[in-house]
Amino acid sequence: MRQRLETRRKEEVEKIKNNALVKKIGFNKLVLCFVLILMYFAFAIVSPTFISYSRILSALSYAYFLGFLALGVTFVIGTGGIDFSIGPVMFCAALVSGQLLTKSGWPLIPCLIVSILVALLFGALNGYMVAYFRIPPFITSMAIMQISKGVGSVFTKTQSVSWPQASEANGWYRYLVKANIGGVDVPTGLIFLGITAVICAIILNKTKIGRNILCIGSNREAVRLSGVNVKKWEMMAYMICGVLVGIAAIFFVGAYTTIQPGLGDQYNNEAIAAAVMGGTSMAGGIASIGGTFIGTMIIALLQEGILAMGFTKDYQLVITGIIVIIAVYMDAMSKRRRN
Repeated sequence: MRQRLETRRKEEVEKIKNNALVKKIGFNKLVLCFVLILMYFAFAIVSPTFISYSRILSALSYAYFLGFLALGVTFVIGTGGIDFSIGPVMFCAALVSGQLLTKSGWPLIPCLIVSILVALLFGALNGYMVAYFRIPPFITSMAIMQISKGVGSVFTKTQSVSWPQASEANGWYRYLVKANIGGVDVPTGLIFLGITAVICAIILNKTKIGRNILCIGSNREAVRLSGVNVKKWEMMAYMICGVLVGIAAIFFVGAYTTIQPGLGDQYNNEAIAAAVMGGTSMAGGIASIGGTFIGTMIIALLQEGILAMGFTKDYQLVITGIIVIIAVYMDAMSKRRRN
């Protein structure tokens, strides 16, 4: 009897998965959307203040920079690699560009460009060591993490950097995150993150760059034997990640102002968790930009929900770690079923 019920359940699940609309959207994405909605109502029941507009804006502000980090690391994981330096590199880019803006008197736009260039440089260095010297991604990213922390500390003489407020000179960059229109705060950052996610999805799924990146993750040696320049495209994934990390730095200071040297580690796990939860395989070869986007919203909502319930951020770190373990386990089980 139990076996028949289990068989019937599997048949029902397969029937849902084979539905034309479900297949087009993606079963995993629909499940994630359901989890996101369920989490929102659960937090709203436990803490009625959670449904306030200010709470939603706060969660979104956290989602913007984390989303750019997660989109970037999705390309890297797609190659079968990993990058544990994205958080500290984001802080380093914000520290260097912020120091130039507030202490050296550079104009704002060049400083924003410097933020992207600093992160791109670290991404290129990381990718070069992985692709051309075949140093394991775990080792190179840990080394880059330490180097970026050191560079940020040395450049600012271990001092924190505070970017201008919206009301101050050069403070207009904050409108990239949130703009007051007609007396209402509008989450403009969601528009920029959404557009970037669409561009990333096109690159990953519709271009030669994305196809080669995912093929490298599936079978690097077969791709190399087919005549593809594996080193070039593998390094490209890390460079794309670097650009997105630089953009994340801009959105971080747009939301939180002050940057302290030597920090940023916690955002590595959160970004990776968002990507893996969204359907990107840790083994490489499979990546989902849409899933990463939804996964980011889940992590951001979780962070805001825990704060709304009166818990400290330490609880969020514990839960995020558990989510990473569950996501990796589910990815491993999925790979076994495919094999």
